[in-house]
Amino acid sequence: MTEAVDKLRNIVFIGHGGSGKTSLAEIMLFKTGVTNRLGRVEEGNTAMDFEPEEIKRQASISSGFHQFNWKKQPISIIDTPGDQNFFTDTKMCMQGADSAVVVIDAVDGVKVQSEQAWALAEEFNQPRLIFVNKMDKERADFGKTVEDAVACLEPKPIVVQLPIGAEAGFTGIIDLIAMKAYTYDNEGKGKISDIPEDLKSDAEAERDSLIENIVEADDKLMERYLEGDSISDEELYGALKKGVIAGTIIPILCGSAIKDIGIDLLMDAVAAWMPSPADKGAKIGIDPKTKEEIKRLPDPNEPFSGFVFKTIADPFAGRLTIFRIVSGKLGSDGNFYNCSKEVRERFNQLLLIAGKEQKPIDGAGPGAIVAVAKLKETKTGDTLCAEDGKIIYKSAKPMPPLISFAVEPKSQGDEDKIVSSLSKLLEEDMALKIERNAETRQTLLSGMGQVHIETTIEKMKRKFNVEVNLKTPKVPYRETIKKKVRVQGRHKKQSGGHGQFGDCWIQMEPLERGKGFEFVDAIVGGSIPRTYIPAVEKGILESCDKGVLAGFPCIDFRVTLDDGSYHSVDSSEMAFKIAGSLAFKKAAQEAGPVLLEPIMKVAVTAPDDFMGDIMGDLNSRRGRVLGMDSAGKNQTINAHVPMSEILTYAPDLNSMTGGRGIFTLEFSHYDEVPVQLAEKIIEEVKKSQE
Repeated sequence: MTEAVDKLRNIVFIGHGGSGKTSLAEIMLFKTGVTNRLGRVEEGNTAMDFEPEEIKRQASISSGFHQFNWKKQPISIIDTPGDQNFFTDTKMCMQGADSAVVVIDAVDGVKVQSEQAWALAEEFNQPRLIFVNKMDKERADFGKTVEDAVACLEPKPIVVQLPIGAEAGFTGIIDLIAMKAYTYDNEGKGKISDIPEDLKSDAEAERDSLIENIVEADDKLMERYLEGDSISDEELYGALKKGVIAGTIIPILCGSAIKDIGIDLLMDAVAAWMPSPADKGAKIGIDPKTKEEIKRLPDPNEPFSGFVFKTIADPFAGRLTIFRIVSGKLGSDGNFYNCSKEVRERFNQLLLIAGKEQKPIDGAGPGAIVAVAKLKETKTGDTLCAEDGKIIYKSAKPMPPLISFAVEPKSQGDEDKIVSSLSKLLEEDMALKIERNAETRQTLLSGMGQVHIETTIEKMKRKFNVEVNLKTPKVPYRETIKKKVRVQGRHKKQSGGHGQFGDCWIQMEPLERGKGFEFVDAIVGGSIPRTYIPAVEKGILESCDKGVLAGFPCIDFRVTLDDGSYHSVDSSEMAFKIAGSLAFKKAAQEAGPVLLEPIMKVAVTAPDDFMGDIMGDLNSRRGRVLGMDSAGKNQTINAHVPMSEILTYAPDLNSMTGGRGIFTLEFSHYDEVPVQLAEKIIEEVKKSQE
């Protein structure tokens, strides 16, 4: 069953957590008869949020998929998480849509995840419309929310509807093009009437400004408008659609998903103004052989191609791969080629995802979002295509992890199970990262925040029956030296038969931070034979893995081997390796050893009001603020902070800013630990070794 490409609408719901995206999806599915009862997030019975972890938290942690028909037009929706912990999923799934409905809470206005989602829609070149939701809630303020949106978002959004009333008195919508009022009863049934007298002058003023904004999208209309000609509603709607698809017009609509007010008008707008895959035109990919750009039109007669934007790991059904068909078509079963991995894949059943259900379908064409089970090699981000029409589409990159925990098994012998279970969860969640730190001997699980990690651990227990303890990771400290010294390393051992003899003199001096280790051979006159010099270096290198203060690797120093002596019978590579090792230990003790800690580069973005608190907090963490940049109505603080002080920053920032702050984190450099702290760390390490 392939739908006409120009009829399809692929919409993604984006916005801050709690703005009502899932409730909006639920009312649409109910109104169009797809579900026979209205799910509520609070009751844990929605079609889109069905994972136990979502029901427990009353929030989306993974994108949900569904379809419905509105006035004979097929609309496919993706309901994404709005919480920063799960925002990589939002980013990856947004690639599957052609346009976005940005849901903004009429009480809270534009919050930081709304801005992040907006920036992604911009990056993916997605037309948008804004739906101001929760107009029925206490303190709902349409005017203030619009001001907020205009101040924060580019291009500037424009109002196409006005609310009738607010809070408990919110009863309807004014359509500013048709200049009609739509009022709703308790069942969500709307009726058309004249605009209430007390709102007429506001509506007329808003309409004038709306027309000015719309005609800018069409040069001919603009000319006629400036000449004073009247412009029909049809022409305005046509120009509005043109502007929306071009991305120059962002309409603002309003309503209440819970009260079912304005939802029919929103679905009308999606069907009428949002682009189909045909409107979006060709998608550009790369020819894997020539590396040149090639295009694929959303045409069923083109070679098949598609891209994978989500994977679901199911312990029973196996891996479920969700992808968007760009060109060509697929039957109910068959083969395709994974161009990213250069392998053929076979599938036995083409599926449509409808909430938690997967429905078999007999075929699909361009623009369709479909799934197949049990592919062997295919992962999120891969391109699927016909083998005789190879192409690779660029995929979005997951967001960098912000927090790490060491995971330890609750039951002995579960180490291997942990790694295999987490590897499966990593397939479906690209924001997770797992690595084994050989130095600290810990398995580290990294993610977007504490809630993200905790949810992953809950999933691992539910899906794979593996339980773990989470611990704060050990910090990978380093050691270095501060002075130049010259010492002798001498190894002499006499026993029956051959003895052992190695003797070297080294100079050891500090290097600039980040320079690593340098070895200089300055032996002249053969005081140490050439064959033994690499052994001295090897002895030093092996010893510098365990420094003299607390056993951390020693870095950023130069060793110059400048003298020594040997014995023609008793000298050997092993003897000189031991001599080099002894020389290093002696030199490191005398050269003013110090402890170094990893310093992270942190960028914290939050509204102005929180800047004082954030700066004070960063200072209390021994942070050094480097500067500030403005980011819309938010500010970004750039700082250097020691890793040991920022391991649990994600939940702390969340509570400090009420969820309105976000941050990025990357390693910057190593720096000296203050003396009193260094003594404490060294003491703790020695205690743990005892």
